[in-house]
Amino acid sequence: MLKSILLSAIILTCFTIFSFAQQKNNTLTTAEKKAGWKLLFNGKTIDGWRMYKNRPADSWSVKDGNLYCKGSTTDKSDKRADIITTDQYGDFELSVEWKISPQGNSGILYHVTEDFDASYLSGPEYQLIDDDHFPEKLENWQHTAADYAMYPASSRPTKPVGQYNVSKIIVKGAHREYWLNGVKVVEFDAWTDDWYKRKAAGKWKDATGYGMAKTGYICLQDHGSEMWFRNIKIRKL
Repeated sequence: MLKSILLSAIILTCFTIFSFAQQKNNTLTTAEKKAGWKLLFNGKTIDGWRMYKNRPADSWSVKDGNLYCKGSTTDKSDKRADIITTDQYGDFELSVEWKISPQGNSGILYHVTEDFDASYLSGPEYQLIDDDHFPEKLENWQHTAADYAMYPASSRPTKPVGQYNVSKIIVKGAHREYWLNGVKVVEFDAWTDDWYKRKAAGKWKDATGYGMAKTGYICLQDHGSEMWFRNIKIRKL
């Protein structure tokens, strides 16, 4: 009898854990709500998001609880654009789960303004890419979790293509931290002599507005690759 009760309790516990795991995507726990976290994606609609500069685009949709970006096709009628939050953020902690397609390329940008033709001309980018199979040679500042074209990641604790990774960006004034799957891989301060030197020597030397905004939109990049994003949440610092 005791064995039967224990077995029933174990089964119930496992079922509860399984059910919780199934339900946890795109929701906040009570503790997260108390800590000030806000859900940016509800897993059902794109409420709270719009296309960069309100451009007409059909590349983003909701698919299986993901904010989904379809891959490029040969259909010339495809309309593509980056997607941004409707709200702007200054100091924050952002957490995003993402999954990439083979040879894929994308990014998470922040402090994006709409002053320029492209989002990356203002917003720093947390790089997302298929490090192992991308068809072109990658510089160290192009690998996953790098501050794109500025600061390379110290390590690459990525999951294999097709599995979800967890990225975290922390912005507090000039100080920034990038985390990947629980490991801090980038840390720097913006607007320092080193930061300006890197900007002037690299890809952003002619992009005067790059990295200068202290508040702006969160942006997910449409780079023509199939991408999945979920459990997108933020809290102001």
